[in-house]
Amino acid sequence: MDTTITTGEEENVWGGGNRPLGASYGKLMMWFFLVSDALTFSGFLAAYGFSRFKFMETWPIADEVFTHFPGFHGVDAPMYYVAFMTFVLIMSSVTMVLAVDAGHKMKKNAVTWYMFATIIGGAMFVGSQAWEWATFIQGDFGALETKGGRILQFVDSDTGKRAAIADFSSVIPDDRVEHEKKNGIWYYNEKALPSYSINEVTQGFQENLNIVIRTEVLNEEGEKTILTREESLQKIKSAVMVVEGANLVRNEYGSRLFADFFFFITGFHGFHVFSGVMINLIIFFNVVIGTYEKRGHYEMVEKVGLYWHFVDLVWVFVFTFFYLV
Repeated sequence: MDTTITTGEEENVWGGGNRPLGASYGKLMMWFFLVSDALTFSGFLAAYGFSRFKFMETWPIADEVFTHFPGFHGVDAPMYYVAFMTFVLIMSSVTMVLAVDAGHKMKKNAVTWYMFATIIGGAMFVGSQAWEWATFIQGDFGALETKGGRILQFVDSDTGKRAAIADFSSVIPDDRVEHEKKNGIWYYNEKALPSYSINEVTQGFQENLNIVIRTEVLNEEGEKTILTREESLQKIKSAVMVVEGANLVRNEYGSRLFADFFFFITGFHGFHVFSGVMINLIIFFNVVIGTYEKRGHYEMVEKVGLYWHFVDLVWVFVFTFFYLV
């Protein structure tokens, strides 16, 4: 006959009502959410990695795509603004740590200022990401697309730098105009026409002997392949349309999958940051009116801090995958 001896301490451990790892219910549920969200981001980044590996030879080079900086049009500043965005987000995570620490010490004023700084940092990051999206969508140089979906970019052979189609394209007065409902079938919609037609780009290319074509295929040195003038004259005959900027269908920088993943993953992360800013605002106002001071603890600041640190950590991986690797 088995005999089970139960002590008072064992009954306390297994009798229910204990906090795993000393965490409250709210903090535990936040951890569950963050783990599930981490798996979602992991799936997205894994899909990006597989696609990039499969289309490695035509994948855009990040240093040639993200070269803009607000207020400095035409200045080649590869990755500078992205680095600035990353710095701002990391510093906002630091201020969140300070806000949580001040909450543990029941310092209301310090929590208020650190939360405010965190909100400002998050808002700056969201605004910067919106600017980066707008710049990416608008494009800078323009390119041609072939029947097979390949992208043809232009290079000035004298300087070795990328050439914009606006710099050499001709103007053909009798070229077609964009469809308007008042001048045609009222229910027919047409996408906005590019700034230059294929004929204008082709004619301008033939007249400017210093312009050559650069394909999206990488050579042995890991750089885009630049064709000779003779090869360029033959290659441009396969072009069927002008591409300006990037969207979910076409991408002047190279593989359209790059743009698809960029919009989806950075947009998904941006939504998380925007949501975090909104939540931080709610917590901030509760701190100001003394809600947590009356409760005797600032656990809500700590819980939203977990979310904010997660958003910061995810951006480190997104930054690495899209911009550094």
